[in-house]
Amino acid sequence: MVADDLKRLLNNVSVIGFMAWCDVRSRYKRTVLGPLWLTLGTLLGTAGLGYIWSELFRLDRSTFVPALTCGLIVWQFLSGCITEAPTTFNRQAGIIRNMDVPLSIHPVQMVTKHFINLLHTAPVFVVVAVLLAVPVGWNTLLVVPCLLLVILNLAWITFLLSILGARFRDLEYLIAAVMPLLMFLSPVMYRPNYLPISGRLLWLNPLSHLIEIVRYPLLGSAPPSFVVWTNVVMAVVGWTLVLVLFHRVHSRIAFWI
Repeated sequence: MVADDLKRLLNNVSVIGFMAWCDVRSRYKRTVLGPLWLTLGTLLGTAGLGYIWSELFRLDRSTFVPALTCGLIVWQFLSGCITEAPTTFNRQAGIIRNMDVPLSIHPVQMVTKHFINLLHTAPVFVVVAVLLAVPVGWNTLLVVPCLLLVILNLAWITFLLSILGARFRDLEYLIAAVMPLLMFLSPVMYRPNYLPISGRLLWLNPLSHLIEIVRYPLLGSAPPSFVVWTNVVMAVVGWTLVLVLFHRVHSRIAFWI
């Protein structure tokens, strides 16, 4: 059952991309800039926070602002997917009840939509990197496999939250309440090495590994091996858990929503 669902998912990759792009366009329908509002919002946030925080804590802007920009861009991707995940199946209730489409298509479509949003905010880092002379080398190319690993992890996280959200409606509000706190407990506006002792505790937060594995290559260095292996282990364990759970509840999801 699960194997058949995933096989049908792979056969509808182009449909997923089309539906995700339609979701992005519908959100900004009849606006002048369209999805470029994402780019502008990220640019203004980076400029404002970069100036204020660098002044408050006397930080070197040439190193702080690029790190902040990476953190904000990746965090928007992570938080967008995680916050929306618990309502994924509920929002697609009409399609699930009336159309014969694989259930797994809905979480994947949602992640794809936020990845498109990520592509709209990525140029902000390019501008910051050029203006502040961020080093570019072979390590920079590692951002591609590192980002793919983040997407792989984010996919099972959103898949899991989508299933749990269909069964437990309170999860939507719990996630919405917790995410602002998680932003300050994650290295979004700072690096773990900025903190003397408590910086080590940040690595107990899985989101820290998802952020740093992308930030390191963007700033010109290879990510530490423990960050890479943590992401790999999370992907293997997470997908194993999700596939087992999906196999058990696949036939019940339509009734839950």
